[in-house]
Amino acid sequence: MMASTSVGMSDLSDEILLCILRHVPVCDLLTNVAPTCQRLQTLCRDKTLLAHVSLSEEYTMDDQAVRRTLRQLSNHVQSLSLNGVYWLSGSVMDCVARCKAVTHLDVSGCRLTSLRLSRLLSSLALLQSLAFDVQPGFDASKLSSEAVDRLSCLSELRQTLLTPSYGVVPCCAQLRKLMLQFDISGITREGFGVSCHLMVGQSSVPHYKQLEEFTARLAPGEVNQTLLLLYLAVFSVHVPERLRVFLVSIPGPNPAHWSAAASLAQSLGRHGDLEALQLPRSWLDPLSLKRALEGNSPKHLSFSRCLALWPQVFQSLLEGGIRDASRLLSLNLSGINNVPYSECRGAEGQLLPGTMGRLASSCCNLQHLNLMHTHYHHEHAPAAAPQTHLCASLALLKRLRSLTLPACALSDGLKAHHCAAPNASPSLLLRGLKKLPRVGVQNYKVDSEPLLLGDGTSGLAQLSAGCLSLETLELIGPGFVSALPRLEPCSRASVEPRGMCAWARGVGDHHLAALGGLPRLRRLTLAGLPGVMAGTGLVRLALQCRNLQVLSLANIGSLKIMNYTAALLDALRQCSQLRELRLEQPYFAANSSFFDALSCCSRLQRFCLISRNGSFDPPAAEAFMERCGHVVTCHMFTGGTLVACCNLRKALHDRFSSERPGLSVVIYPLQHEDLPSIIRQIPLTLLDRTTLFQSHVAQPPRLSPW
Repeated sequence: MMASTSVGMSDLSDEILLCILRHVPVCDLLTNVAPTCQRLQTLCRDKTLLAHVSLSEEYTMDDQAVRRTLRQLSNHVQSLSLNGVYWLSGSVMDCVARCKAVTHLDVSGCRLTSLRLSRLLSSLALLQSLAFDVQPGFDASKLSSEAVDRLSCLSELRQTLLTPSYGVVPCCAQLRKLMLQFDISGITREGFGVSCHLMVGQSSVPHYKQLEEFTARLAPGEVNQTLLLLYLAVFSVHVPERLRVFLVSIPGPNPAHWSAAASLAQSLGRHGDLEALQLPRSWLDPLSLKRALEGNSPKHLSFSRCLALWPQVFQSLLEGGIRDASRLLSLNLSGINNVPYSECRGAEGQLLPGTMGRLASSCCNLQHLNLMHTHYHHEHAPAAAPQTHLCASLALLKRLRSLTLPACALSDGLKAHHCAAPNASPSLLLRGLKKLPRVGVQNYKVDSEPLLLGDGTSGLAQLSAGCLSLETLELIGPGFVSALPRLEPCSRASVEPRGMCAWARGVGDHHLAALGGLPRLRRLTLAGLPGVMAGTGLVRLALQCRNLQVLSLANIGSLKIMNYTAALLDALRQCSQLRELRLEQPYFAANSSFFDALSCCSRLQRFCLISRNGSFDPPAAEAFMERCGHVVTCHMFTGGTLVACCNLRKALHDRFSSERPGLSVVIYPLQHEDLPSIIRQIPLTLLDRTTLFQSHVAQPPRLSPW
């Protein structure tokens, strides 16, 4: 019998220790781990650990800690990201300038003036990629000649435009990748309108001679669309010959027409190396789309809300319109066949299982699929294949990692959600002596029997059995509209009145319980599901999906009376790995019971509550923030008074900001008249993860955390 021996860290090889140290934040690596012993000090300074560094989520690091870390990294780091480190002072950028080996730098969301940018560029002689924000007051004429020379050598640039400007694009003659994010408010704080006409008089305009990838993402507003067309003016004269990625996302129902779209599509189809394409619906017609895709093998395609292109899209994907459909990784068909429910009573205008099955066979390597704002009603499925469910067709996509579905796609029929009658009927003599439960609303008990999965979830069971790699799922009812959407024009133009789709109302607790069959589920969005009543399915889901990290719930069950409160609290107690929670319910009481249950999510980092007629308990909120020390985002928009909101906001800031420098606390009444302007001042990196409610699934590669 062999004697047992203990193995410590000192017995592990350097290779194994390096693999372990890769999971340690760089600040802890240099401050806490390296001083432990000589061996760990040597390993912590290995170039594989320090070459690529991101401080974007180091919310506990203040100015001094970041300066100390950058000093130790100065001779090692090659790729440095400070994206969204909004709480640091501008002087920290002077320490970034000492990192002479940096080739890729991301300072989006940081405080960066024109002069500081100039000094930064002048110091980084090896810089190839830059990401930053163009703030109001930015002046390119203040850039030094050394900075302009450095910009002329950049191959990648990402600009977030907060004011009408070309930024530094005219200086970048060798750009291969240009990524733009337009986030300009149409009205200034002083109440004046913003115009782009002064930009026409600027001496330098972009030319894009070497451009291979162009990406633009717009916030709502006419000024953003006008500015985009100025950036694209050169395309009307000459389309870059090497262009293979063109992604433009414009919210709202009526994107401005662009006359050069047809010539762009023809140019994209000429060389046969197109990788990604997304155009607003008014920029493409079936003939232009055919020319753009013909002979290409793209990896990412988005046709969101392009109703007129519905036949051409499937013809290109299924009938050889593209060279190799198996290369497609991401497909966005959100709202592509959306018609009003009153016109959607037959198979016309709906997703067909046979067509989606053919799509799954052709695009066998698809990883991201978005079918939001479409319809599938199983009772109206073609008689030729009555047993084929849409989810069964989607189950053929074995490599699918993220999926967005309309709620009606899960229902097997209108009768699927009806509850089974009890086994024994009460005696007629005793009926008057007992209060009967409300029809359709069942009382929840924590220790109740496990929810039995009956009829109505056969399609979902097939989806769970086939898509074992699914990590992100969004299930959104056709009538859902968030009370606080950032892209409000886009959202309101893409949905139907609440309750119009009877099949969506058929999705209930048994469907949520069936989602527990997805073993790798990490991110879950459930919105606009009036058929969920007691919430028993949510508890079953939380018990089975132990690795759930992001949960978004909105307008579940009855809006006036929240019947699933007890189930929600029990589900939260099971979510030990939860990092982000977003809850939107018109009448929700964030009382001590809720915050006690939420405190069980010990790893929670971001929390957002939206409740127009809701309330909150300030002492309970403070106790929650005390117990959950990792929370850095606390956003609450409720029906409370402005005084109560301000008092709680100040109390949380005063008590926790010193130990959490990156803490963001936003607490306001949802009816507050200045709320839109307040929302726009919240850092985008926080908004995107908590207070926005929009589908990110099957979007082409994003230029920043939108």
